[in-house]
Amino acid sequence: MKKKKTVYYILTYLPLVVALIAFPYLPEKIPAHYGFDDQVDRWGSRYEALMFPMMSLLMGYFLLGMAKLAAKKKEHGEDDKNATIIVGILVLVLFNALNIYFLYTGLEQVEDLSSISLGIEQLVFGIVGVLMIITGNIMPKLGMDSMIGLRTPWSMKNEATWKKCQHIGRISFIIGGIIMIGICIAMKGTLCLFSVLGVWAILIVIDVFLTYKVAKRN
Repeated sequence: MKKKKTVYYILTYLPLVVALIAFPYLPEKIPAHYGFDDQVDRWGSRYEALMFPMMSLLMGYFLLGMAKLAAKKKEHGEDDKNATIIVGILVLVLFNALNIYFLYTGLEQVEDLSSISLGIEQLVFGIVGVLMIITGNIMPKLGMDSMIGLRTPWSMKNEATWKKCQHIGRISFIIGGIIMIGICIAMKGTLCLFSVLGVWAILIVIDVFLTYKVAKRN
């Protein structure tokens, strides 16, 4: 756990360190927002490059607070704390990747995101796919009051139902994560975006239906 927390803190502060190193080299005006057509639709001050580092700090300490709350529980406390830290590390990896991505677009004055070989959708959903696979593997260890897991009105009916639903969630998250990674490798742009959203929609419907069936049996 100590090593995980060290990695966690490094990832929390790393975006700020990287942004401050890059800041003197950024132009006065950088791409601040891109439309669905991957074209710049707003330019902003280079100080906007500090947004992701600030968001990383806020998210890092928020999830750390959730992990500390989880540790105080009588049952599953350490498991839930460990799971929250692991999920937090992966979320922070995403923030770090986005920070580097947008620092690059600022330094290079990228006006068209489609000109970059790695699309923003591929980057984000590829990492989310990995997050889903890892989250799926730890779901069976989570308690009912954990902040993560397959949480529906039916999965939280009782402890037995919760455990069965988390095993369903484990399979669902792992399969969904693998499919998402495959989509991100094969597709780019809006096709990637809508394909991933379609996978999510299907998974949500399946998971909600299965938790309902499990709760009805119990």
